[in-house]
Amino acid sequence: MKGSFTILGSNSALPTSERFSSAHVLEMHGRIFLIDCAEGTQILLRKNKISFSAIDNIFITHLHGDHYLGLFGLLSSFNMLGRKKEINIYGPQKLQEIIDFHKKFIENDMVFDIIFHEVDEKSDIIFEDKVVTIKAFPMKHRIPTFGFLFQEKQKARNVKRDCIAQYDIPVKELRNIKEGADFVTSSGKIIANSELTHEPPKPISFAFCSDTKYNEAIIPIIANADLLYHEATFTEEFIERAKQTFHSTAKQAATIALKANVKKLAIGHFSARFKDTVQLEKEAQSIFPETIAVCDGMKFIID
Repeated sequence: MKGSFTILGSNSALPTSERFSSAHVLEMHGRIFLIDCAEGTQILLRKNKISFSAIDNIFITHLHGDHYLGLFGLLSSFNMLGRKKEINIYGPQKLQEIIDFHKKFIENDMVFDIIFHEVDEKSDIIFEDKVVTIKAFPMKHRIPTFGFLFQEKQKARNVKRDCIAQYDIPVKELRNIKEGADFVTSSGKIIANSELTHEPPKPISFAFCSDTKYNEAIIPIIANADLLYHEATFTEEFIERAKQTFHSTAKQAATIALKANVKKLAIGHFSARFKDTVQLEKEAQSIFPETIAVCDGMKFIID
């Protein structure tokens, strides 16, 4: 397994007894990323057996309460548990003001550093290490809101063991060959890289599209993602309400998935008016069959 995506909360602004508001966890190669942090997130992390100490990066899509109000309880719990590692928080500029204000009223000073990374409409790559790249991109909502694209980096090609012996390839040449170079033997014969190596596995990618009205501008950014999470607050019956509130319908989310040629679509952020998600799922599946309407605790494998 290369990655997984866990739904902590699947509802929109109003949580219900069955569905909490927006919070999600993405795991890629042992890295744990928390995406949005509504009220109750720390309870849901416990319930889903996700270690607090494993979370080093938190991404807040926008500053509506159902996406960030659980952040302060989580930070306070980190503090009470004696966390020493820094925590990185990515979000709109005003979030730093809110965090700084909250810190003033903590009885004991924070024992760990909070590193804030501002995300704005000019942002592109906001996180990068040896394995993962994360890009931010703007959504169309009532306030500044961002989606995130998580991409596994392309691994090097795999050199065939038998070719190393057959052509007496020195160790110093292996790195160049892994990166795509041909090999010239001692007799001057050129051995094509395609003969020397195996294709590396295709990198995985995951796109997270938070609150937004229908927006085709995101299609080239999220194209060919292995899994797309897209908000689907309403059915088409409430399309006028979706327009007024800058949200999407299930049909619109599915249309984006179809045009972006993604492998699978997960829809969430449901209005509390829906007692179940059957209608939302059927509406999306009529456009994009590989759709699942999420529920709290659901986990997707990405590979």
